[in-house]
Amino acid sequence: LRNWRGNAGAGGVRTLAVVGTVRRLEVTAMALTLGEGGGSRLRRQLESGGFAAGEYVKQLSQQSDGDRDLQEHRQRIQALSEETAQSLKRNVYQNYRQFIETAREISYLESEMYQLSHILTEQKGIMEAVTQALLLQADRDDPTLGARRAAAADPFLPLSAKEAAANEEGRQRTLTTLLEKVEGCRDLLPESPGKYLVYNGDLVEYDADHMAQIQRVHAFLMNDCLLVATALPNRRGAYRYDALYPLDGLAVVNVKDNPPMKDMFKLLMFPESRIFQAENAKIKKEWLEVLEETKRNRALSEKRRLEQEALPRPAPSPPESTNPFEEDEDEEEEPSAEEEVVDLSLEWIQELPEDLDVCIAQRDFEGAVDLLDKLNEYLGDKPVSQPVKELRAKVDERVRQLTDVLVFELSPDRSLRGGPRATRRAVSQLIRLGQSTKACELFLKNRAAAVQTAIRQLRIEGATLLYIHKLCHVFFTSLLETAREFETDFAGNNGCYSAFVVWARSSMRMFVDAFSKQVFDSKESLSTAAECVKVAKEHCKQLSEIGLDLTFIIHALLVKDIKGALQSYKDIIIEATKHRNSEEMWRKMNLMTPEALGKLREEMRSCGVGNFDQYTGDDCWVNLSYTVVAFTKQTMAFLEEALKLYFPELHMVLLESLVEIILVAVQHVDYSLRCEQDPEKKTFIRQNASFLYETVLPVVEKRFEEGVGKPAKQLQDLRNASRLMRVNPESTTSVV
Repeated sequence: LRNWRGNAGAGGVRTLAVVGTVRRLEVTAMALTLGEGGGSRLRRQLESGGFAAGEYVKQLSQQSDGDRDLQEHRQRIQALSEETAQSLKRNVYQNYRQFIETAREISYLESEMYQLSHILTEQKGIMEAVTQALLLQADRDDPTLGARRAAAADPFLPLSAKEAAANEEGRQRTLTTLLEKVEGCRDLLPESPGKYLVYNGDLVEYDADHMAQIQRVHAFLMNDCLLVATALPNRRGAYRYDALYPLDGLAVVNVKDNPPMKDMFKLLMFPESRIFQAENAKIKKEWLEVLEETKRNRALSEKRRLEQEALPRPAPSPPESTNPFEEDEDEEEEPSAEEEVVDLSLEWIQELPEDLDVCIAQRDFEGAVDLLDKLNEYLGDKPVSQPVKELRAKVDERVRQLTDVLVFELSPDRSLRGGPRATRRAVSQLIRLGQSTKACELFLKNRAAAVQTAIRQLRIEGATLLYIHKLCHVFFTSLLETAREFETDFAGNNGCYSAFVVWARSSMRMFVDAFSKQVFDSKESLSTAAECVKVAKEHCKQLSEIGLDLTFIIHALLVKDIKGALQSYKDIIIEATKHRNSEEMWRKMNLMTPEALGKLREEMRSCGVGNFDQYTGDDCWVNLSYTVVAFTKQTMAFLEEALKLYFPELHMVLLESLVEIILVAVQHVDYSLRCEQDPEKKTFIRQNASFLYETVLPVVEKRFEEGVGKPAKQLQDLRNASRLMRVNPESTTSVV
């Protein structure tokens, strides 16, 4: 007991660690059964339902013989915890795979249910069409049957509507009452014979996106339109006009109940939609059935009217005349009278407006345009009569709706995924509708937004050159894909290619802005800037595969930044050269080791100085000053990097920069030669001057001519000078 008390005092901290570990295991003790088998006593003890961590630690402290037992027990518990964690990970992984498989099966089932729902909808439409055909045939056989059915068959019609079916005066009185209740609709809803009220009631409108209540409305359903009015505050039974929708362009959709949102239905008026909630399920059902029945009756009445108008009417017999030429005139006019009759009673023409609505709702844009082409082909050589004008007006409304939907498909607000091919469907249908200019404009706006988004999503990390590689790859690949897709979509519209060139220029300006901000605004070195510009030029040349050359545009946009970079680096070289000149002692270089001398030889050889060995002496000595050697290496490095950036607009900038840099060294040598009194140093200065004039300047001139393609007269004049540049002989200060 004394030993235990001593050890317990020394191991108090470890005992607390064991308590913490055991309490954490208490949380996961119920999950231990998921692990693989292992029937140890410790495992069974921790798995028991009545396990208490405090009692367990108290008992363990009493039974342990010193600190070592507590350490061993803690290690066993820790090992058991790690084993349990691994077991849990394995089970989670297995359940995760089962979850993925279950989700896939649910997706398949959802697709099959959607197909089944689509098939049932088609079957319902077929049955309704058959029923209507049978009713129409029965109405033709017995004209009174249709009137009796319209007046008494529908149990949901209000009493005023039934009276209106029998009494024209009652219909007109009902409509007059409606106009008195609703403010602002008298001009929009003129009184006309045949228009009557079918159904009306209070509804609550909800927001289609957030399902938030907007307002309470009162809807009036007439035989050819639906009027929506809002209640006036503090005036019972009075309403204000809100909207009027013709039944021809109205679609009714049942909204599935999702508590607390229930008893709702949606009205589709392309391209907008509104959601209303009825008072209860019964009223909702009445609204749905009355709307469908009224739309159906409207379509049937419109079809009968068109059939009657399509029937040829006998022309009244003209009075007899003694004019001998009148007979010939009648013969000439007879064919024109026959041409005025256009058969619009065909089933597909009668159902064309509704078919267009269905195609637009189902996003079957190709089917809608096919129907329009079919109608245009049918009416192409037909005369323009009044029925044709009315049909054209209905079709033109659907064309505007279809155009709005296609325009929305190409708007940048839509998802930009899928690349340029994702826009092909909408673009092709707009072109078929005769709106190639609008299609071109929307396509290019969509692609501009996609390119801009892709550039913004690039992460600026790592070296600048790595980011420029990514930027060029993203931009020029997108530009190339856009050009190929544009050539495919607008192959027969040559007038749109100028718009693409203008778009490509604006896109290139956006690319150059991002390029310059990363390369030139961040003050990168000239070598890094040269490599980045080289990468951009190489990617730009890829556009020549499709006959598009934008190299001149990228040159024009980058010339200002490159000029600034060249002048900035020139100033750095001049300042460094002046600083070395101020400390010049005109001494030979001692490189100390043969390795250093060999490295200098390689550097000078890479600069183009092939006769450098004649300026080296014994024991690692170089018969040139450090200032001249450093100037040579820095000048040649500047020339090499500048040639990577070169294009014709930079010719004079590069040439003037080289001349300024060389003049600094030449003036310093001339001044030192004139002012130096020591004969040995004067000889050494002449040797350095000879190296500059006979070796460095010819190498600069040759390399410049190779990189540019033509000689530089300024460099030739500088090299061919018969004497060193002179300064004022009486001056004792250097012009440097």
